[in-house]
Formats: sequence, structure tokens, C-alpha cells
Amino acid sequence: MPTALDTLTATFHEASAPDFLPAPQLRALQFDRLHAVVQRTYDNVLLYRARMSERGLTPQDLRSLDDLPALPFTTKADLRDTYPFGLFASPMREIVRLHASSGTTGKPIVVAYTRADVEIWTSVMVRSFAACGLHQGDIIQNAYGYGLFTGGLGAHYGAEGLGATVIPISGGNTDRQIQVMQDFGVTAICCTPSYFLHLVDRAAVMGIDIHSLPLRTGIFGAEPWTESMRRHIESASGIQAFDIYGLSEIIGPGVAIECPCHDGLHIFEDHFYPEIIDPDTGHSLPPGAEGELVLTTLSKHAMPMIRYRTRDITALIDKPCPCGRSLRRMRRIGRRSDDMLIIRGVNVFPSQIEAALLAVEGTLPHYQIILTRSHGLDDMEVHVEVTPGVFSDKVGALEGLQTRLTRSIEHILGIRADIRLVAPNTLQRSEGKAKRVIDRRSC
Repeated sequence: MPTALDTLTATFHEASAPDFLPAPQLRALQFDRLHAVVQRTYDNVLLYRARMSERGLTPQDLRSLDDLPALPFTTKADLRDTYPFGLFASPMREIVRLHASSGTTGKPIVVAYTRADVEIWTSVMVRSFAACGLHQGDIIQNAYGYGLFTGGLGAHYGAEGLGATVIPISGGNTDRQIQVMQDFGVTAICCTPSYFLHLVDRAAVMGIDIHSLPLRTGIFGAEPWTESMRRHIESASGIQAFDIYGLSEIIGPGVAIECPCHDGLHIFEDHFYPEIIDPDTGHSLPPGAEGELVLTTLSKHAMPMIRYRTRDITALIDKPCPCGRSLRRMRRIGRRSDDMLIIRGVNVFPSQIEAALLAVEGTLPHYQIILTRSHGLDDMEVHVEVTPGVFSDKVGALEGLQTRLTRSIEHILGIRADIRLVAPNTLQRSEGKAKRVIDRRSC
């Protein structure tokens, strides 16, 4: 009779088997699926068929994976321009789920799923959790938002598919989150990294030491975060922090995940084929080169995406991972091509500022960037929280820290910023994605 350990081992291998496919078998599977999804898209989506016809292409021209760059790109603007259902490749009677973005910057992005799509989404999330060492018997607190946002339900279905116990607490109600974490014996949590830090800070105020809880794993995504942020999270909580990547346009969370080696995120490329391009020219770049990530869904039915430009900047890693997975990895997403700030002619990314701040001892990973314009010139002020010990220290110590932070930012960015040190728990916390930049230059 199989033991509980045998059951857990079997569950892990069943969930993770596609992660270890030999390269030739994986490439053959990718091409078969690619050809099928291009044919499906060509037959059912007017926009794609028109663009391929403009290039004199048909699905039969796709003879190998090397032919993929000949196909046209898809962008977020295409989803907005065809709102709400213009990119669907399945009739509405086959659609079992709709999700959408908030639409705060224009028309919302609507994405659709057939029953088969939901099953694939569940399977890649099961593989994601398994890669992080989670299994049947874990208690997973899902603090991603439920509703039209894909994060909550994506993580929920995956955790249930794994056989874990799911707590569908969603976002917000921080004190209750901490109480549940303590009372229910939570072993893993899913949320944004900035919100988890807020939970840690609030727990300390409530007299609860996160280190004393059974919590051992955090699955963090939905916003860029740095290695410095990871080190702070792990030191402050005693957990192991994993980066998960996904986007609604492709499927939601579960496109890629770190393994315990923490050297890039394994892309589930049997379902999502990755390319790296030059964001300015659109030309393909070789392995190892940094550029914009482009993804093609290989098995999506309701709304296939062919060569979708994510705007996320990364690089692919071809060398083998010690974990044994044959799936390629991508570097952590530290920035997007469309979140770049231009300050006095210098390209600045918020992640660079975060790295500069956390490189200096005495700061906390809570900061805000305020942009203003004076006499025709851009000014950047960075508000950053400091540790309680530093803030209560002598004025000279604060001034010394302020100087070190100014130098750190100038060293990394080449420009000066006005640093304002604030007390712990001063800056507003977010229950979802952290709002790092306030741009008042047009006010």
C-alpha cells in the first residue's frame, strides 16, 4: 500500500514531468503546437489573417520554429482596438471565463478562456507551485486579488490542482491576513512583494513574529522587484521567496517561475514560446542578449497570442539549470520598456532607484519617487523610509545616511536626486501593486 510520501512524490513527478522533456522532444512538441495555433488564429481572427496576408504568408509557410520571426507582432493596442471580443478565436458558446484589466489608461484589456484553457492554466500553476517545493498538505494563503484580475483565480486553481489547502482571502484587511496566517498554520503565501513587506511590518506592530510561524514559502509577482528586495524579505521573515511571472494577455500567472536555484525563471515553453527582440527595431536577438520579451501561446484556444510584445525587458538563459529542468530560463524582470522615466535627458527605471537605495544600510524597501518641474527642468525627489534605529539616532547620522543615498543614486544613474528620509510606516502602503512614482511634471 503506497505511503503518504509515495503519494506526494507521485504528485510532484506528475505535475513536473513536462519540465524535464529532452530538448528534441520539446522542440518537436513546440512546432506541432505552433503550427496548429497559427492555423487556428489565421482561420478565426480577422486581424491576424489580414496582417499575414499583407506579408504574403499563410500557415503553410511555417516549416520550423526558425520561421516564427516572419510572423507579425501583436501589441496591447491591438487588444484595445478590437475591444471587447475582436481577437477571440472561439465562439462565445465555448468561452467559460472572461477577465479584464482595470482600463485606467483607456479601454480595458479583455481576455477569454475555454474550458481547455482553464485546464492548461491550472496545470502550469500546479507546475509553478511544485517547482517551489509546495505539495499536497501545504496551506496556501492566496492574497492576490480575486475578480477580473487574473492573479487570484489563477493561483487558486493551481493550488487546488496541486492538492494543497487554499485560503481564498484575497487582498486587503491586513490584520485579518496576519491572524489567519497565525491561526491556520499557513505554510505558503501568494501576493505582491510590497504587500508581503507590509504584512511583516504590521505583524511586528501586532506583536507577532513572522519567523515563529510555519510560513516557509512566498510566491511573489505582479510587480517588478529586485534581488535586494528578495534579501530583505527573506531576512525579515525567514521564508524562501520565489518570483513568479505572468500576464493576462498570455494566460495570467504561471508563464514562468523560479526554482530553488534562484537563477532565472523557468518558462513553461511547451505552452508559451519565448523570443527576445530589440525593442527599437523589432529584430530578434541571440541567447543571452537583453531585450524585450515576446511570447507566443502554443495551446491557447479562446484567444491565442502570436508574437505578443510584453514590453518586459529580460534575457534568455540557455545553459542547463542544476535543478535538471530542460525549460529555458529568463532573467528576472527588473524593468519594462514602457516604464522608463526620462529625467533631464537621462533614462531612469524605478528598479534602478530601488537597487541604489537598498544598497545602503539603514534603509527600508519602502520608497516613493516624486517628479516635478521647475524653471523648465525636471526635479526628482525620493522619499525613503529608514530603520527605527537610524531614525531615532542623532541628526548627524541621518545626514550621513542621506549623503550616502544621494551618492548611491548618482553612482548608478548619473544624476542627483533630493533624498527625503522618513520614519518607518510613513509612506502609504498598497494592498496590490505598489505605486512607486508620482509624476507631477504636467501639473
